[in-house]
Amino acid sequence: MRIEEEIKQSSFKDAFQKAFINVVFTSNWLQQKQSALFKPFGVTLPQYNLLRILRGQYPKPATVNLLIERMLDKTSNASRIVDKLEAKELVTRKQCPTDRRTVDILITDKGLNLLQEMDSVTSGGQFGIQHLSEEEAEQLSNLLDKIRG
Repeated sequence: MRIEEEIKQSSFKDAFQKAFINVVFTSNWLQQKQSALFKPFGVTLPQYNLLRILRGQYPKPATVNLLIERMLDKTSNASRIVDKLEAKELVTRKQCPTDRRTVDILITDKGLNLLQEMDSVTSGGQFGIQHLSEEEAEQLSNLLDKIRG
């Protein structure tokens, strides 16, 4: 559906305003779709993001600072998210043996298994991207990179 129909606005100041509004609207739309997919697994978007980062680090642990660096949503509270994941037994937290000021965070087998289960739901463009060809997806990615400069 076109952005004009989605937000019931027939005209925009210019193409730049329309594109900006469309990017913001689509971002929120994708996040809502993702949240709905993750709900049955008991995981939020920021929790899923942290688990994926930790899986990428596995078997090496990560620090909270590394997680913050790599998170998609920089406004999320990484320490609080780790607390919640630890309560669900999806991650462990241990003091680093070489630096007592640092805490090592490691994804558990339960966390790895959950991500593997979620992969079947999240792979293959389940978030609306499946409507694009591979060439269009590449073009979109390049345009979004260009926006960020």
